[in-house]
Amino acid sequence: MSKDHLTSYKFRRVLSQVLLWMCLSVALIIFSLPFMVMVSGSFGEFSYVLPFPPRIIPDRFDFSAYIHVFQMPSFATAVMNSVVNTVVTVVIALFVSTLSAYGFACIDFPGRDKLFYLYIFTLMVPSFLNIIPQFVILKNIDFLPWYPKGLIGTRVGLILVYVSTNVAGHTFFLRGFFRGVPPSLLESVIVDGGTHGTIYRRIMLPLSKPAIGTMGIFAMQGFWEEYFTAKVLVGSNEKMMTLPLLLQRLHGEHSTRWDWVFAASIIALVPIVLIFIVFQKKLVIGGLTQGSVKE
Repeated sequence: MSKDHLTSYKFRRVLSQVLLWMCLSVALIIFSLPFMVMVSGSFGEFSYVLPFPPRIIPDRFDFSAYIHVFQMPSFATAVMNSVVNTVVTVVIALFVSTLSAYGFACIDFPGRDKLFYLYIFTLMVPSFLNIIPQFVILKNIDFLPWYPKGLIGTRVGLILVYVSTNVAGHTFFLRGFFRGVPPSLLESVIVDGGTHGTIYRRIMLPLSKPAIGTMGIFAMQGFWEEYFTAKVLVGSNEKMMTLPLLLQRLHGEHSTRWDWVFAASIIALVPIVLIFIVFQKKLVIGGLTQGSVKE
């Protein structure tokens, strides 16, 4: 490569990087503006009407909206329910989904592909279409001695629906990662006297920590912010209120204190942001199985 060509190549590369960073910066500003307006509005006072034009920098720093949200009688209950529902659901969903994904990826059983196509088909059905059958099924599960009136309005019913409606998507995500493990590595375990349980515990789970962690983070975000299903299944039970339901109740019938809504939204958003910051380096990475077997 001549000197002129090398100089031209370096110039094009620098120019492409500059254009890329300019586009990313513009996108960052555009997507950050609503959040900045929400933060600014949370420090307002008696904000029954949103200011126009929107304020990015607040006129004053008044924490009365945050104090009001923390002092709400149902705030502690909503936080506890959201934490318990999210943690329990994520743990159960990860366990069931990893087992399901391992079965579809590594075990050749009759009807495997057809059953997996059925999994994929369920992902195409909008979730709100399933809410009536789910409600009817939970209401008719009245044979449990602890819940003689069914599972409507209970934590068990909500978690059961959360897990069952997300197993297909989680399985689809993890199956592709499991299939990337070299078959010769699994065969070597079988030759040494190992079983599918050994492969699952000793091979798949350790190698799939990045994928499982990534799925767990997004699942946690989805369960933490879920509103529609919780509203239908446990909305009538005050003891089962979650943070999204609490946010909805802050919207008044005739007027809305937007400073309260913004403050509660930021409080609900903080845990998810912290999770992404802490675990951002643990997202899916490749090459974990390279060199594990000889060619």
